[in-house]
Amino acid sequence: QGQLVESGGGLVQAGGSLRLSCAASGRTASNYNMAWFRQPPGKEREFVAGITWNGGSTAYADSVKGRFTITRDNDQITAYLQMNSLKPEDTALYFCARGSRNSGVARGPVWYDYWGQGTQVTVSS
Repeated sequence: QGQLVESGGGLVQAGGSLRLSCAASGRTASNYNMAWFRQPPGKEREFVAGITWNGGSTAYADSVKGRFTITRDNDQITAYLQMNSLKPEDTALYFCARGSRNSGVARGPVWYDYWGQGTQVTVSS
């Protein structure tokens, strides 16, 4: 079985940037849609951004649109989340997830079957 491993989280001041990476092993992510979710303290997990298996389509939560960018490198079987203009409300545990190969990006966690362990992002004001 493959796995997903996130990295790149950390502590950053408001207005700063971070780049998260999600490395897949065992062909876990090739030819599959990928997405980033986050779970703020005391809240439910929420969709952040997603990308189709071939990178042809992306989707973003309204709260991050224009600030975050999701990309993927299928040769390296890695997904990225570039986060700019970070705000304190972006503070959360960020997860990457694998979903079924599809022409569109699903936003509900139920559509994703493989999850990483998460990487913490903390934005100070």
